[in-house]
Amino acid sequence: MYRNKVRIIGGEWKRRQITFPDHQGLRPTPDRVRETLFNWLGQDLTGLRCLDLFAGSGALGLEAASRMAAHVSMVELSREVVQAIQLNVRHLGACNVEVIQSDAVRYITHCFDRFDVIFLDPPFKSDLLKAVLPLATKRANSSGLIYIECAVLPDLPVGWQVRRQSKAGLVNYVLLEQSNSEESMA
Repeated sequence: MYRNKVRIIGGEWKRRQITFPDHQGLRPTPDRVRETLFNWLGQDLTGLRCLDLFAGSGALGLEAASRMAAHVSMVELSREVVQAIQLNVRHLGACNVEVIQSDAVRYITHCFDRFDVIFLDPPFKSDLLKAVLPLATKRANSSGLIYIECAVLPDLPVGWQVRRQSKAGLVNYVLLEQSNSEESMA
């Protein structure tokens, strides 16, 4: 069993613990940040389709599933980390979660699904955010939101604006929404 644990903070599985392995670059989103994020999103995600592109510990995707998202796709490259997420999914009985072992850039490049909420929390010491953010904007529904967690905020894609933003320690976190088309043309 894995030693690292994080607690789901809301929804159907509130207070349940999920476990994850030690893995380079894997750092679960802190409780305080997740609580703020899901206050921004609303506590009830019923009917929403979510993508957790760098699933890592699984905390973001499983929080969304716990809050009744219709479907959560969780993408992770590491086989060991994928196995841990799959074990947590089974223990929770999360029928609304799909775990995909894939490179994030490859997945988002070849994905044709649309999502209401996309979580982007790549390893901080990588350039992956710059690579996937423009691709993620193409996978968001017209009213879709993109959550970014990073050390340094990237340039925003054309047609997107900050809806909410905060910082906790070294972690910047931002919720993006599409700009109003009239505002974009001004």
